[in-house]
Amino acid sequence: MGYGIKLKVWGDYACFTRPEMKVERVSYHVMTPSAAKGILEAIYWKPAIHWVIDRIHVLNPIRFDNIRRNELGGKLPIRNVMVAMKNGRSRVEVFIEDDRQQRAAMILRDVAYVIDAHFEFTCSEDNNPAKHKEIFERRAAKGQCFHHPYLGCREFSAHFEPVEEAPASVHKGEKDLGWMLHDMDFGDDMKARFFRAVMREGTIEIPPFDGKGVKT
Repeated sequence: MGYGIKLKVWGDYACFTRPEMKVERVSYHVMTPSAAKGILEAIYWKPAIHWVIDRIHVLNPIRFDNIRRNELGGKLPIRNVMVAMKNGRSRVEVFIEDDRQQRAAMILRDVAYVIDAHFEFTCSEDNNPAKHKEIFERRAAKGQCFHHPYLGCREFSAHFEPVEEAPASVHKGEKDLGWMLHDMDFGDDMKARFFRAVMREGTIEIPPFDGKGVKT
């Protein structure tokens, strides 16, 4: 792929939450494609391109930790936001002290991945692949980003750097990780799409979003 990039990301902790869990957070064993896409968009986002995740290389052993975290018990009502947008005076705020809840979480620790991805064009304008690839690699090498990328949850910040090749993984053989969230389908019915994640020699091949192996 002429537009391909490789980015190494790592951090002390990560949590790629399984959507089937309702209250407590339980992380997938590895990074999801949607989380990888979010990291790339945090570094370089343009309306002219769309990031596609091809592979995720898992470098470190998979280790879990159990922690307790303070979270909000509810969400800001959309009505409050709409009223504030309309009159320009209403406050849009949430007081944590009034809605704090302590919840358990099963998270990953000491994680490191290489994201293998490419981009596709979304329109006929600004379709110079060499320019976008060079801008991304320059920004990644300098540590520049629109907002700091994170590993699943915002409090778990990610370090990143571009690489030529993925380093050797500690994982050998094949391991079936079960069904994993691919990404959200933001169509009229707003559905999550899943794929069967199989790690071979530390590498997970990501099927196309509209491929046969992706289910809703």
